[in-house]
Amino acid sequence: MPFLPVTAEEVKERGWESPDFVLVTGDAYVDHSSFGTAIIARVLESLGYKVAILPQPDWRDCEDFKRFGKPRLAFLVNSGNVDSMVNHYSVFKHRRRTDAYSPGGEAGHRPDRAVIVYCNRIREAYGKEVPVIIGGIEASLRRLGHYDYWDDKVRNSILIDSQADLLIYGMGEHAIAEIAEALSSGLDVNDITWIKGTVYRDSSGSFEEDNAWDDRLIILPSFAEIKASKEKYAESFLTQYRNTDCVTGKRLAEYYGKGVYVVQNPPADPLTQQELDDVYELPYMRTYHPMYEEKGGIPAIREVKFSLTSVRGCYGGCSFCALTYHQGRRVQARSKESLIREAKILIADPDFKGYIHDVGGPTANFRQRACEKQLTHGVCTHRDCLYPKPCPNLEVDHSEFIDLLRELRSLPGVKKVFIRSGIRFDYLMADKNGGAFMEELCKYHVSGELKVAPEHISDNVLRRMHKPPKRVFERFCKEFEAENKRINKKQYIIPYFISSHPGATLEDACELSVYLNEHGFVPDQVQDFYPTPATLSTCMYYTGIDPIAGEKVYTAHDPEEKRMQRAMLHFNKPENADLVRKALHKIHREDLIGYGRKYLVKPESSAHREGGRGRRSSAGGARGKRRNR
Repeated sequence: MPFLPVTAEEVKERGWESPDFVLVTGDAYVDHSSFGTAIIARVLESLGYKVAILPQPDWRDCEDFKRFGKPRLAFLVNSGNVDSMVNHYSVFKHRRRTDAYSPGGEAGHRPDRAVIVYCNRIREAYGKEVPVIIGGIEASLRRLGHYDYWDDKVRNSILIDSQADLLIYGMGEHAIAEIAEALSSGLDVNDITWIKGTVYRDSSGSFEEDNAWDDRLIILPSFAEIKASKEKYAESFLTQYRNTDCVTGKRLAEYYGKGVYVVQNPPADPLTQQELDDVYELPYMRTYHPMYEEKGGIPAIREVKFSLTSVRGCYGGCSFCALTYHQGRRVQARSKESLIREAKILIADPDFKGYIHDVGGPTANFRQRACEKQLTHGVCTHRDCLYPKPCPNLEVDHSEFIDLLRELRSLPGVKKVFIRSGIRFDYLMADKNGGAFMEELCKYHVSGELKVAPEHISDNVLRRMHKPPKRVFERFCKEFEAENKRINKKQYIIPYFISSHPGATLEDACELSVYLNEHGFVPDQVQDFYPTPATLSTCMYYTGIDPIAGEKVYTAHDPEEKRMQRAMLHFNKPENADLVRKALHKIHREDLIGYGRKYLVKPESSAHREGGRGRRSSAGGARGKRRNR
């Protein structure tokens, strides 16, 4: 099947007068199922609609948005696979120099706040003549009033600022199909107010009176209230956080003044396994559009081209992750048969070298529902599946995943099947038969290094992260080492950590540094906490309140303290020596300054005398490995 049209000439070649939908995106056009634009476009195409793609349009004026003329039904707008502000700025608000979703990795092909800018240009071009519907991660996570890290303030629902008519949140296949049917039948976009997984604006001036009958409607604190009061913000966020399930979720409304409400319908039903199989087996070209070849293609395709998306959703419940808010806590898995069929397509690709790079999703080893109760009663609203410890009702079983991996690696032409999207080690430790999966993992699916995400080692911080306590990670490390010793392999754990997370103090950073030093871990990656919209951690960062625990939370806001916390986790790097010493003096831990293995950093005079050299680097030059003593 060909790529979908990206020019007016290609629309005419197909014999269309005009497309039904024009899909505007901040990414380059990659026709692959790892890209939301491609999924929505192909779903609409499978339903018989004519779809044109407008990738990375020139936003400086409205002319490029007239490329295809006025679409028959609507403009669909997203920022791309990543929030445009996250795409553009580091956690320290420095402008990024590259963009993996743009031709040749060049930055500068999309504006800041891309959804808002694109919608405003469409309104300049066509006014209210054509509906504008927004979706994707940027719209989904900003669907109600939210704290914005880059402006350091509470911003409106993106539905207000973008002037869009309708917003799709979460995974949008069901919602876009219903919207397309409604628009095609002649309904006005302003009358489409009932579809699950959507947000709309009510300007009637009598919303509460008109909906007094609805006992499943929750009126949130108004936008003025959450902007004026951090306590009200935390209260509103907690209500939203507890209404992200298709069974238990209620309708939410946020007042903006002058009779205007932004109304969020309950989440859409997740796709069935057959629907999920169908979506991932649509006729994608599985690569970027050839118009980008001259600039070297689109870097983002490299990791996903030979990977398999196995699951959606996650019940891990990490505070800093937006998946609960976006994809939800229900896990939906594709069938083994569908994944095997896709694997055979990968094998047939001339560029395939025998390696399937990943079989996973948000969490690779979640391949089934959390418990039977979820099917009829929905996810628990006041309890997590894994935190503070695995729920007694949690169904822990890796057997089906093991079978899938065995079938994949037995296919002719497959040399190795990797699991790179990450496993939940606490879920593995909760499996009474977890030894079988550990053996398979170490024997066949690790290539020297296994990336896992303990995120921190201080139980004080882990509690705010909703991550398992330190002892669970330590047990996992011991079992991983024991299994590798048994099968006579030298393989290492690469831990991922977050610095300056809400709740983390310099003392906590010091505890983590001492642990890393004692156990020979040299982390490959340390991410300073990034307050992205709509996460529990961002709520804590902004308000200083843990809304679930109802407690005040310390958060590092001072840039120097944030740099010190990050430096402590890379205490071995020479360039961090001054910051590490400063932090240790500040918390009165001078006992960790000295010569020898037990110390984190050398005294200042020694460092200066030796030209600023650090005390050591990771063994053998292999970054991130756990060193053998």
